[in-house]
Amino acid sequence: MTQTSSAPWPPSLWAATAPPGPVLQPVTGDETADVVVIGAGFTGLSTAIHLREMGVGVTVVEAVEPGWGASGRNNGQVIPTLAGHDPSGMTARHGEAGERFNTVLRDSAQYLFETVRKYDIPAEAEQAGWVQPVHSPGRFKIAEKRVREWSAIGAPVELLDRAATTKMLGSEAWFGGFWNPTGGHINPLALARGLAHVAVRLGAVIRSRSPVQSYARVGDNWVVRTDKGSVTARALVLATNAYTGEFSDTLNRDIAREVIPVMSWQMATRPISDNIAKTIIPDRQAMSDTHRELYFARWDARNRLVTGGAAMVPGRDGDNLRPQLAARLKKLWPQLGDIEFDFVWSGYVGMTPDSLLKPQVAGFPRFHRLGPNGYAWAGCNGRAVALSVSLGRELAKITQGTPEGELGLPFSEPTPQPLQPLIRRIAPFALPLYRRLDAQEI
Repeated sequence: MTQTSSAPWPPSLWAATAPPGPVLQPVTGDETADVVVIGAGFTGLSTAIHLREMGVGVTVVEAVEPGWGASGRNNGQVIPTLAGHDPSGMTARHGEAGERFNTVLRDSAQYLFETVRKYDIPAEAEQAGWVQPVHSPGRFKIAEKRVREWSAIGAPVELLDRAATTKMLGSEAWFGGFWNPTGGHINPLALARGLAHVAVRLGAVIRSRSPVQSYARVGDNWVVRTDKGSVTARALVLATNAYTGEFSDTLNRDIAREVIPVMSWQMATRPISDNIAKTIIPDRQAMSDTHRELYFARWDARNRLVTGGAAMVPGRDGDNLRPQLAARLKKLWPQLGDIEFDFVWSGYVGMTPDSLLKPQVAGFPRFHRLGPNGYAWAGCNGRAVALSVSLGRELAKITQGTPEGELGLPFSEPTPQPLQPLIRRIAPFALPLYRRLDAQEI
């Protein structure tokens, strides 16, 4: 199955406000490079930038345009943690490689903001911190455990009691929490397009509107094929995550089937007046709480409150979600009054459950060797904005011979889900279960 590469941009706040990306051309013949990267999202573009900083030739092949996929559709929160696991979980799963990954993740938000500042990328970056409040008294144990574990490996996290959380968020809805001042938020599409400009300026080649149909090892090289040409390279990085099966079901079936693309919806309010905005997350931290059902919010550069969630039946263009999320915001911050959304859009989150029978091992990112000097990762589980930029650095290094023992890439074999198409269809109907679990104390 091959889908069209003329897919439209989602009608997002980011598409309406991000500066344009570079003017790019498709693959139209047979090309060569030292490294070929499939996918021009955060990971692929970061990989290209780091390779060019090393003086290595690189071609990035993108199905539509830089940032068209998950990198340009997300909420833009810069979070240096995993969604469902603390450092001990990664170490238990991968040993020393897990420890190295934890270090990469710990520093990932800081590294993203340093990259934005280094290259002066106009990404509306605000390193105001990220806070995770707890939604019931019993969930305070989660915050305590996360502060304990992240503090043990040097992260600058702080535990918040209920009074401090109320002051930070401008709402009495939560019972404490923790925060990390290295986090924050960005305009994600502006970041993706900015990274593309940087990569091109450094000498990388980015080919747009060129969905990759297949790749293969031919002799000592990798050959990446599109409908109109090919790129041959010594090394390969597959950076397509939840969109691995979107344009070709033969790109990498194992990786496409180990990730469950779950639709996530984002919404942006009309601009909020300054006198009200200063009472809601007044220092402009990014926020996502301990609900399994997504509860998150952050400000954009125009005083719009950007939030989102999921729904079993979202309706056309998310129409069924509008009243639900408006009511949620009004409950959290009554001073908002009646709420209207100017922008509603959606995109896939790459989730990685290993097995319906083993939910305790769900939620870990996956790193794979594709063959000699071929690498991939997938399974962001909603936390890839910060992580992807740092992983681009790690992937660039490994293609140039840096030993695995010096990198935060805990490799494993792909674990495709035999029922993945069915799981993908029924995933939204897990919401009642999540709500029931959210109502339970620990």
